[in-house]
Amino acid sequence: MSSNTPNSPRQKMINLMYLVFIAMLALNVSSEVLEGFELVEESLLRSVKASTQHNDRIFNDLKAYYQTNPEKTRVWYGSASKVKAKSDSLFNYIQELKNRIVIKADGENGNPEHLKHPDDLNAAYEVMFERGKNDAVKLKSDINAYREYVASLVSNLSIKNIIESNLSTEPSVKAKENKQTWEESMFLQMPLAASVTLLTKIQNDIRYAEGEVLSDLVKNIDIEDFRVNKIEAFVIPESHIVMRGGTYRADIVLSAQDSTQRPKIFVNGRLLPEDAGGQYMAGAGSAGIFQVNGYIEVARSNGSFMRHDFSSQYFVVEPSATIAPVWMNVLYAGIANEVRIAVPGVAGQNVSASISNGTLTYKGNDIWIATPKYGSDAVITVMAKMTNGHTQEMAKNTFRVRQLPDPTAYLEITNADGNKVRYKGGTPLAKAALVNVEALSAAIDDGILDRPFTVLRFELQKFDAMGFAITTSSEGARFSQQQKNMIRGMQRGQTLLIRGIVVRGPDLIERTLNAPMEIRIN
Repeated sequence: MSSNTPNSPRQKMINLMYLVFIAMLALNVSSEVLEGFELVEESLLRSVKASTQHNDRIFNDLKAYYQTNPEKTRVWYGSASKVKAKSDSLFNYIQELKNRIVIKADGENGNPEHLKHPDDLNAAYEVMFERGKNDAVKLKSDINAYREYVASLVSNLSIKNIIESNLSTEPSVKAKENKQTWEESMFLQMPLAASVTLLTKIQNDIRYAEGEVLSDLVKNIDIEDFRVNKIEAFVIPESHIVMRGGTYRADIVLSAQDSTQRPKIFVNGRLLPEDAGGQYMAGAGSAGIFQVNGYIEVARSNGSFMRHDFSSQYFVVEPSATIAPVWMNVLYAGIANEVRIAVPGVAGQNVSASISNGTLTYKGNDIWIATPKYGSDAVITVMAKMTNGHTQEMAKNTFRVRQLPDPTAYLEITNADGNKVRYKGGTPLAKAALVNVEALSAAIDDGILDRPFTVLRFELQKFDAMGFAITTSSEGARFSQQQKNMIRGMQRGQTLLIRGIVVRGPDLIERTLNAPMEIRIN
């Protein structure tokens, strides 16, 4: 019987599609991303359909064999029947959840295969965490129970590990960082299109696990007694989605073969070379949908040929990468700016990046440190090493480079609740609180950046009864003894100015703050 192996091209295709899908979740939900979900959903549905038909063939053959030799196959047929029942039960339950979620978003005529509101962010959570039901917890429990049961029936350790990994309900690393449960990471604030595709992916994993268990059960029966009664041609691609510049690869095979002869394979009107080993390759020079059609000829004993047609398609997508400053949409000169760089479907160690103005170094977890110079824009270029070893450009973004803005001077005081706060002037301040302050501070504090500056010097100024200004200076951030004495001599209602403030920023540029700090003694 045919089955999926741990490293089969079909399983590689499913895994790669899921990696692309997860990467897409990290992006903003745009119309292009939603269309991407539709493509992944369509591919998964085709895979589910093919797996279901494949599993039904195995089960029906096993059932026919049981009817002819029940004594020999009773144990294995009984286990197969139980696996099929449990698989269908969990599969149908997930289908029911998909229907309920779509109906919640699109109305009573909602169809999971034709979404009207793919960007709906509430339907999945409201259905899965409905008060009194909590289907999210039940789904996780059912998946765990199913995974443990089917894994216990598989003798091949590699396949067992794949099943346990595919059906794992362990929260992802990102979910753990956000302190989310598996249920919350799956359905909280998740677009309708994403929720439906996630559930379809689980259905696909269920059919894969079911097929591997059924195939393993068949192996426990004398294979020589199990007769093949149907031969079909299959196209098994490494992936249905290929990035432009990459290579589409697919195995063209029959479900049953005679090792004494090689069939002739015709793809898109051309004979596949015998030394290709049944593997078809095509360059992906432009984006779009491409067909793979053809047939396989197998020689009969009488010299005639038996023909088996096949048809498939693959998608070529444009290269893409995410380049996003962690703080804002500009880079600041002379300091370390955190930039997140990721390429969907490509591991972080295969991604490289460079900057045209300044330096760019990798920090970890898709975070890079950009330190540009002031005077010109910075262009960040991202390269990725593909599975075929070829390195290609994925994206190029231009960022404006600005100098750090001026900081705000402040005094760190203790409020009535005993908490440290930043006093920036303009409101009355108790003389006792002012006397207890040892130094003047300055920082950018705009809710995005919080960068401290070094205070180099400043002046303290007050006016005497005749209206003459009395000014004292400091060298450094600390108040001088003369300035302390001036503060102690202040009377309630008098105004004190901190002016001439000179600071040096993390970009090592010295600047004088224009606005003085005005303090009215309370």
